[in-house]
Amino acid sequence: MQKESVVLCVTGASGAIYAKTFLDIVPSLDINIECIFSEYGRRVFNYELGLKYSEIIETYSKKGIKFHEPNDMFSPLASGSVLSQYSAVVVLPCSVSTLGNVANGIVNNLIHRVCDVALKEKIPLIMAVREMPLSVIHLENMVKIQKMGASAFVISPAFYNKPQKIEDLALFVVGKILDLLKAKHNLYKRWNEK
Repeated sequence: MQKESVVLCVTGASGAIYAKTFLDIVPSLDINIECIFSEYGRRVFNYELGLKYSEIIETYSKKGIKFHEPNDMFSPLASGSVLSQYSAVVVLPCSVSTLGNVANGIVNNLIHRVCDVALKEKIPLIMAVREMPLSVIHLENMVKIQKMGASAFVISPAFYNKPQKIEDLALFVVGKILDLLKAKHNLYKRWNEK
């Protein structure tokens, strides 16, 4: 692979705008994306943004984004020898169900498998959890994945950059994820930046 490649996993938590913003922005940063939408990720996208999965594929395939089916355990991404060539795995938004499965080594679909492989291959894994309030179970699962080397990322936009519209909040969250990926961007105004 000549340029950085990231696997984006979209689960059924609320927050489709974050995944859409990631899909809109990241290819322009010269980063390849391969994407897995869970069944509920597709449904939430449709419910929150009015986009059908077929429209998502049609729109983003034109940007060079490749899509994988969530139940395709024969996908190349299920293999450590393939996934080890990728820069990172980002779960955005991450449901607490996905968090729980990954934290406890339970693999029921390709998203779980990709996260499991990322952990064993020491590939950066960012699980952007969108839930509130958090139960003790959720917090313990976040501690578990953090101890395993993943980033337990709670979606929590800041307001010091004075957002004017909802898209500004999404840009801040995606920018913070890109910061963890060490990718250069100017998606939000940093603290005390002139």
